[in-house]
Amino acid sequence: MTYNSEIRRQLAQVALGNLEPDLVITHAQLVNVHTKEIEPDVSVAVKSGFIAYIGKSVPSIKDTTKVIDAHQQYLVPGLIDGHMHVESSMLSVAEFARAVLPFGTTTIFMDPHEMANVFGLEGVALMMHEAEHLPLRVFTTVPSCVPAAPGLEDSGQYLGPNEVHSALNFPRVAGLSEVMDFPGVVNGNPEVLEKIRLTYEKHQVVTGHLPTADDRIIQAYAATGIFSDHESTSREEALAKARRGITVMIREGTAWKDVHECIKIVTEDGIDPHQCLLVTDDVEPATLVQDGHLNVVVRRAIEEGVDALSAIQMATINTARYFHVEDWLGSIAPGHVADMLLMPDLLNMRPSVVFAGGEIVAENGQLIAEITAPSYPDYVKKSVHLPRAVTAQDFFVKSESCSQGEVTVRAIGVNNNSALTHVYTSTARVEEGVILPSPDNDLVYAAVLERHHGSGQIGRGFVHGFGIQRGAVASTVGHDSHNLMVMGVNPTDMAMAANALAQCGGGMVAVLDQTILALVSLPIAGLMAEESAQVMAEKLERLTEAWRRLGCTLHAPYMTFSLIALPVIPELRLSNRGLVDVMSMTLVPVEVF
Repeated sequence: MTYNSEIRRQLAQVALGNLEPDLVITHAQLVNVHTKEIEPDVSVAVKSGFIAYIGKSVPSIKDTTKVIDAHQQYLVPGLIDGHMHVESSMLSVAEFARAVLPFGTTTIFMDPHEMANVFGLEGVALMMHEAEHLPLRVFTTVPSCVPAAPGLEDSGQYLGPNEVHSALNFPRVAGLSEVMDFPGVVNGNPEVLEKIRLTYEKHQVVTGHLPTADDRIIQAYAATGIFSDHESTSREEALAKARRGITVMIREGTAWKDVHECIKIVTEDGIDPHQCLLVTDDVEPATLVQDGHLNVVVRRAIEEGVDALSAIQMATINTARYFHVEDWLGSIAPGHVADMLLMPDLLNMRPSVVFAGGEIVAENGQLIAEITAPSYPDYVKKSVHLPRAVTAQDFFVKSESCSQGEVTVRAIGVNNNSALTHVYTSTARVEEGVILPSPDNDLVYAAVLERHHGSGQIGRGFVHGFGIQRGAVASTVGHDSHNLMVMGVNPTDMAMAANALAQCGGGMVAVLDQTILALVSLPIAGLMAEESAQVMAEKLERLTEAWRRLGCTLHAPYMTFSLIALPVIPELRLSNRGLVDVMSMTLVPVEVF
């Protein structure tokens, strides 16, 4: 933050009683995240968007001062999400701000690596420009792995050390985003280590991504200078990382529910809560509309046995400290930005009033701030490039061992509410050299079509665990390269689904018997739409209903589907180049010989 001498002078004069504040909140119970206590019956004075004074009374109040009686509600620092992807909400940054501000999220550290995979630094800059004048405070971490697994997949763009170096100089950049190529990190990949070095050179933070409990890998990863991770899914994994100095970002989003297990390192193992942050990672519109945002994660931590003040620290001051902005953000203290929440109840974590920069932006769950944002240019809405129309034959998986009979295949096994997959092996029939899906055994076709350069490259395989019995689904939301993903039983329906998304500029679709059951258009890079969370939630509900008609019973199935192409989370994934064994970072055949 730029130091403004005049504003600082004004703050000091308000504190001394020589200058009237702009805003005073009286009769509040102050949640002090520095001392972990509640100060009763406190008044807080605000000037020029910053907190100037905290005490029992404010003597310099004038007629021009706005006074709000808190009536003994709790005054809590604005919540800070330390790791999240706006694109996962399928909303533009402005629409995301509209959705989360009423729930008390006043700051986010966004990792725009989804947009970066499609449009590179230009796409990142467009999102940052959109965020520039929002009441939501938006920091950016520079995408570190674009593509996530070079040599195993193809994205729309490439960000090497030179691009990272340029982006680290963008305004409101906080550091390097999750370094997902953990094999490259621990094995000393020069390009990965150079990106880390450049970030350290700027005195910024390198954030991590380490989906393993292996102690040697954890220590090797930390030894390179990466001291956070948000991928822990078990108590044991989170504890192993915390003990080696890694800040554990405990995640609770729409599909990934890790608070129940990982918070046990605080409630049962007695780990200092300062070692933990609460984050959302990926949240979809229905969650934002029906439940909330980071306030839900804080509430979940409290429900699991964390005391309310520690849980609030994990979503405020702990995050600010991790990103080195605690001298002006993350707490209610003199000289800090006036991002504050009035809360009737700390257990429910639903704010009655939300202040951002000393201005009321939401009341009683309703946004009252005016939010405007620039529109995206037309070329961003034309991001699906295929060399020709897709046909049913494009999805046939050819056997390498026989033309008729049975073979054993390895398939991607998915798990409900988990980002992890497992290797699932099954027998499958072969007819005329084509390996057939077997919906009775929950074995269906999957394909990833390269959609950025029109290369025509297609990776093919099988998936187990979705329960699909008929039809097809497709999506251009396919972490992290965001190629065109298709899954189904009927190749003709699969072709129709793929072609529908190519025609509308990207999104998600479900097809049955050559009829589109539901289509969610995502014209911005095939990832986002400039529509409200409410509208998008309704469209996604229709899509979920369509998935159910096809036989799927998973929670948020399209989010789980979006991860089967991500070759940096174990164990097995599918890219446009083929089936990827994540632990060995190699391409493997579909057939088991």
